[in-house]
Amino acid sequence: MDCTKCDRDAVMHAAYSGAHLCEPHFLESVERRVRRRVREDDMLPADATPEDPETWVVGLSGGKDSVVLTDILHDTFEEDPRVELVALTIHEGIEGYRDESLDACEELVAERGIRHEVATYREEFDVEMDDVAEDDPLDMAPCAYCGVFRRDVLARYADEYDADKLLTGHNLDDEAETALMNVFEGNVEQVAKHFDASLGPFGERNEKDGMIPRAKPLRDVPEKEVALYAQLRDLPVHMEECPHASEAFRGEIQDLLLKLEENHPGTRHSIMAGYEELASLAADEYGDDEDGETVGECEECGAPTTQDRCRKCALVDAVESV
Repeated sequence: MDCTKCDRDAVMHAAYSGAHLCEPHFLESVERRVRRRVREDDMLPADATPEDPETWVVGLSGGKDSVVLTDILHDTFEEDPRVELVALTIHEGIEGYRDESLDACEELVAERGIRHEVATYREEFDVEMDDVAEDDPLDMAPCAYCGVFRRDVLARYADEYDADKLLTGHNLDDEAETALMNVFEGNVEQVAKHFDASLGPFGERNEKDGMIPRAKPLRDVPEKEVALYAQLRDLPVHMEECPHASEAFRGEIQDLLLKLEENHPGTRHSIMAGYEELASLAADEYGDDEDGETVGECEECGAPTTQDRCRKCALVDAVESV
């Protein structure tokens, strides 16, 4: 099949748009969507200057999503003195798995001259995920612990580096899955929080609560297209799944979404179009609720929380008590 835009052979077919794209046009399509998201989310403010540049911390795991995001951002802003990229890799203490992905991260940043920082759960919390998964003091999935620890490290290091934005490599499938999970669970408050990371009105709420705004520039690109982009660009990517991954509910949602997309191309985009509007309304409602919970500081570590102690400190204590 020829490319929709030229006479070269197509390397992919986007059923949701009907387009067949050759390699150059496919690569350009992914890059264009990421750059459009950067513009539409107003990630680079008009008052940014070479003298006072934006610092963007990118969570770089070595997986396809974070590697592709880091690569596109580097290519886009390499010659722009208004943006400084800092890649942050978190080593959770998973033998073999994270060591190999760290190698992919180091290869990427070395080739592109990107500043690279590495943090470990061992240094930050005196725990390693292999031990947490084995002991499981609260009888939860390992991902439940790891997600809390990772978000804490990302937020604290972004603050330490005086970051203006914290970027993560969530793709379209990730976001649509999370949207469905929140709706199916009836968790309106979580719907409101889901896009607090976005800039504009959500960024203002984050600033008020002492949170560094988060952004997801890859969220318009389907997962398979991210993987194909990484393959065609021959990027250093660690493709293995975490050995402790066990999010059963998300797996069911993923299967459902793939089936819906197969039968009704464009389902993911439709879900997100409606969900972003819903999230905006929910966020306005919760943000304007004078009786809502006040964000304060954890009495132990000082992190933002609505409780006396943050979730991270509670989980660390539970792990250490085993």
